[in-house]
Amino acid sequence: MSGYPPQDDPSSPPPTGAAPAGHGGRKTRAYAAQQYDLAQGANSTLGQPGHGGYPPEANYGGAGGYQPGPAPVQSYDPGPTYGQTQPAPQFQPLLQQQPPTPGYGQPAYGQQQGPASPGYGDMSGIANQMGNMSIGAQPAYGQPAAATHGAGGPPSSFLQTIDLMQPFNVAELDAPPPTINLPPNSSVTPSPNANCPPTYMRSTINAIPHSHNILKKSKLPFALVIQPYTSLHDAESPVPIVTDTVISRCRRCRSYINPYVSFLDHGHRWRCNLCNLTNDVPQAFDWDHVNQKQADRWQRAELNHAVVEFVAPQEYMVRPPQPLVYLFLLDVSYAAVTSGLLATAARTILESLDRIPNEDKRTRLGFVCVDSALHYFSINAETNEPSMLVVSDLEEPFMPVPTDLLVSLSACRQGIETLLSKLQDMYSTSTNSASCMGSALKAGHKLISSIGGKMIVLTATLPNIGAGKLEMREDKKLLGTSKESSLLQTGNSFYKSFAVECSKSQVSVDMFLFSSSYQDVASLSNLPRYTGGQTYFYPGWSAARTEDAIKFAKEFSDHLSAEIALEAVMRVRATTGLRMSTFYGNFFNRSSDLCAFPAFPRDQGYVVEVAIDETLTKNFVCFQTAVLHTTCNGERRIRVMTLSLPTTGSLSEIYASADPIAITTFYSHRAVEKALSSSLESAREALYSKLQELLVCYKKELHSTHSGMSAGLSFCSNLKTLPVLFLALSKHVGLRKSAQIPSDLRSAALCLLSTLPASLLTQYIHPKMYSLHDMPDECGLPNPETGEIVLPQPMNLCSERLQRYGLYLIDDTQNQFLWVGRDAMPELIGDVFGLPSVEHVKVGKTTLQVVDNEFNEKVRNVIDKSRSHKGRMVGSITVPNLYVVREDGEPSLRLWAQTLLVEDRSDGGPGMGLWLTGLREKVNSS
Repeated sequence: MSGYPPQDDPSSPPPTGAAPAGHGGRKTRAYAAQQYDLAQGANSTLGQPGHGGYPPEANYGGAGGYQPGPAPVQSYDPGPTYGQTQPAPQFQPLLQQQPPTPGYGQPAYGQQQGPASPGYGDMSGIANQMGNMSIGAQPAYGQPAAATHGAGGPPSSFLQTIDLMQPFNVAELDAPPPTINLPPNSSVTPSPNANCPPTYMRSTINAIPHSHNILKKSKLPFALVIQPYTSLHDAESPVPIVTDTVISRCRRCRSYINPYVSFLDHGHRWRCNLCNLTNDVPQAFDWDHVNQKQADRWQRAELNHAVVEFVAPQEYMVRPPQPLVYLFLLDVSYAAVTSGLLATAARTILESLDRIPNEDKRTRLGFVCVDSALHYFSINAETNEPSMLVVSDLEEPFMPVPTDLLVSLSACRQGIETLLSKLQDMYSTSTNSASCMGSALKAGHKLISSIGGKMIVLTATLPNIGAGKLEMREDKKLLGTSKESSLLQTGNSFYKSFAVECSKSQVSVDMFLFSSSYQDVASLSNLPRYTGGQTYFYPGWSAARTEDAIKFAKEFSDHLSAEIALEAVMRVRATTGLRMSTFYGNFFNRSSDLCAFPAFPRDQGYVVEVAIDETLTKNFVCFQTAVLHTTCNGERRIRVMTLSLPTTGSLSEIYASADPIAITTFYSHRAVEKALSSSLESAREALYSKLQELLVCYKKELHSTHSGMSAGLSFCSNLKTLPVLFLALSKHVGLRKSAQIPSDLRSAALCLLSTLPASLLTQYIHPKMYSLHDMPDECGLPNPETGEIVLPQPMNLCSERLQRYGLYLIDDTQNQFLWVGRDAMPELIGDVFGLPSVEHVKVGKTTLQVVDNEFNEKVRNVIDKSRSHKGRMVGSITVPNLYVVREDGEPSLRLWAQTLLVEDRSDGGPGMGLWLTGLREKVNSS
């Protein structure tokens, strides 16, 4: 082929168009020039067939077997930002090429060796032609339907069958959900924002069955994934605000007026799109209260936007809006002092005082230190001098003084600063190893229950005296056995019952748990679970390690700065015939459909399962989530999100509309519930059984209309990522079978599996892996148009992708692993680490040092961009730890990183090939 460079000389020059070599500029170094395993680099094989990609497994036949996906060539946006629509991406078949003959050296880092690389024949035109070919009567995947609302993936009315044994492209995990095909003129305005974006609310199916029987026949779940806030601060993702307090609601179902109502009687009345009742339009609905003149109702935010926030009038308040209250319960035991927790926490609070929301000057703080006694701190507003009052009665802890324990951040700023600067010295010589944190929680509740607020617990010691006393329950003999789930249950009923009491009095609890030994996360996490809080776990934390101190300080500061909502309730309403049956997430279910949040966090998601009680006769249905809350600044508001979905009687349309990310999120919550109520084994089996059930249903009900795939494993193309996500979930640290996972670590993972927003949850289950040593020139640098750092294409999570001379980043949102191959070239090690060779690279938790060259800067940019949640439409405070892992280094660290390669076979479960082969056998024999 004339398009290829000569290949008889392994030292032949790089292809035409390569950047000239030269230190400090856009240099091209042959980081892999001495490697003759041809075409093995992840970014250098774009469009070329792999040789298998997965380790051979027993009972895994070669014919018709699963082949790993080629390195992806199509990138996906995480979805449109609020108020924007985008064309659906085209999925083009990857053109399979014959690899060049052996002997041609590996490309230098920063160069692609794919079909579009300089020096190769230009195949892009042919690829495009093939991508646009329409085979049979099906439209091209991603072709827009005639009538759609909002941006999304492929049109949900078209079903495409694929063979799951064919290559899997990890880039498809970032594909948007199937497009919602609403009937024309469904909304009263032509606004592109009339339907809820998937970042706020998405459904497991985007076409709703007419009846329960059809849903049951499909075997698909019907649930909503809800994320009311998409950032820690309103300014980062603002939504339209209706400030005139004119709130029109249905008299019967109490839903809020929205883009899907219909107006009657010359616009004087409106018909509810949920229950069909006709309501009067308020007189002030068409009045501009700012300019005191007639207004155009069609410009009102609630008729143009699916996500809107109302400023609530007086009747929405049971009492005056509460101020923001933070009560800090600080562990001052020996473990907390010697690990540096007390000093780091006090310094972080001190430096974050300006970040704590206090616009209305009503924010109040309180401090209680805890060891074998309770140490209250009183700050006099006039003298601004802090004084300590010790209470040693743990059975019935009392308030030592009636006032000055909760003080105004504005009025007592000087006294607060004085206290925080002295805390470390006060307890520097403490040898007290006891903790009465349970009693401290009761005392804290007594202190703030009349107002409500948030108790923030920072502890490094197991509560071992007083109320809520916990025992050392960790038993390594139980790990990996059927009795392991007993370690994941609460060890003292105090924590559940106390959490319910807190919820009733608008008190939320956040737990920051630090320990080098057993902390009983299973018990303590009950407090955040029922009060709308979160559990943050820092195993083996020490302030002496700079990375630990910086991680906690940044996360804690961001946590304090978040604009949480107070005394909130959330209710989900739907069209008549639909009912919210089960709720998942951190809150207290006060009644059948009302979720109570003493404080509504910004970094969590929720799932609501929906039941079909009556036959649906409308051609579309609506869901409306309303969150009534008090802002940090004392304003009562209602955030309303309206999602509209078409109905259908067609099983193929239901399957074509299914959203794999929403389905995985739903089953993640179900798996956590199963693990806690039954066993880890039953949770894993339930995932496998559900996947098998869906594949059998698809084969029996829908595959008969598609021919030519009997030898493979047929499924609809929009759900092709579901098997790998279910496999990854069953092998996740929270669920996988292992005798090596401490119960604290597993419990903390289960907390995250049941609270993370969908986009972060997907990466937590199925991490991203990037090849860095051969990333294209533009990666690691800002995009000229957007200014965003360009990331390399993600890779399949498979050890066969890890070359022995390569450098890779694996990121699961909680930890990052920088994998260094055993034969990495000295030039690569020098550029990235500033060291002479791979033997000098220190493994473990670290921060990548600055080395004065462009490649080091690009690698650091990729690491920072991968860990940043800005622009992903999620609120998160997490800063992942970075671990350097050498292929020939510390075995335990290497094995930990390898557990994230979910497509590999491991002691905890089968590889991707065996997983799919087993499914195929069961499905074909059913």
